[in-house]
Amino acid sequence: MDGAEREAIGTILGAKIRAARGVAGGDVSEAYVLELADGRRVFAKTRRDAPEGMFEAEARGLEWLRSAFEDGDAATALTIPRVLAVGPSPTRAFLVLELLEPGRRAPDFDEHLGRGLARLHRAGAPRFGFEQDNFIGPLPQSNRPAATWAEFYRSERLLPQLSMPNARRLLAGDVRRRFDRLLDALERWVGEEEPPARLHGDLWGGNLHVSPRGTPALIDPAVYGGHREMDLAMMRLFGGFTERTFRAYAEAFPLAPGHEERVRLWQLYPLLVHVNLFGSGYVPSVAGALAPYVP
Repeated sequence: MDGAEREAIGTILGAKIRAARGVAGGDVSEAYVLELADGRRVFAKTRRDAPEGMFEAEARGLEWLRSAFEDGDAATALTIPRVLAVGPSPTRAFLVLELLEPGRRAPDFDEHLGRGLARLHRAGAPRFGFEQDNFIGPLPQSNRPAATWAEFYRSERLLPQLSMPNARRLLAGDVRRRFDRLLDALERWVGEEEPPARLHGDLWGGNLHVSPRGTPALIDPAVYGGHREMDLAMMRLFGGFTERTFRAYAEAFPLAPGHEERVRLWQLYPLLVHVNLFGSGYVPSVAGALAPYVP
């Protein structure tokens, strides 16, 4: 972290940065624990080539998630870190958050997560979409509203990913023709219409944290109003979540008939994101996820 970053962050926080220790923070940004002159410790993410508005969108998403837990039972509340500062320095964009010191998982951690996720989804959203576009990892994520979930999933999730360079190059021929058939018949597969849920949007195991109290915490969202099965499908894609969590969710917020048959449909979106970020290694997974719908 350079001097310009330190000065910009310290000015907003009202205290000079005494020390900055690099920590693991994912593939997208550099991450630090900052020790301030007034004794506070905070978490900061920075990125030199951050797309314009990336951290501002993440900050807005975190606050939107936090607002779902402002009132109510602590047994169903998920911890979302508070936003302390966001902005550009002369050299890098940055986001400063409340530091959640990692704790030991409480005995009911998994059940708490399932109930909390159900509460988050029930908080709802005014529309399919969001008030601003944001990012899924470093990739742009369009949140232009749509009247139905099928329309939103087609036009704002699948088609933008299919139009990116890696997907155009790697998913040509038969796979692209199968996508065209799926898109034409998408209403057949999306299930019963449900009101928009308040989604985390990028809920893989790396974005689940243990709070100092041992309860579940969520970080790094890509929020929008969407079908609640999207978060659940993402959780099943790369592992890291137990069946106890899914059972607790279903008890708190029962799922619609046929939800098991839609898991791979919703996983197409994050798989396309991975094709565009990481290349051909994810193409077989995309083809496999298409198979139940367009053999």
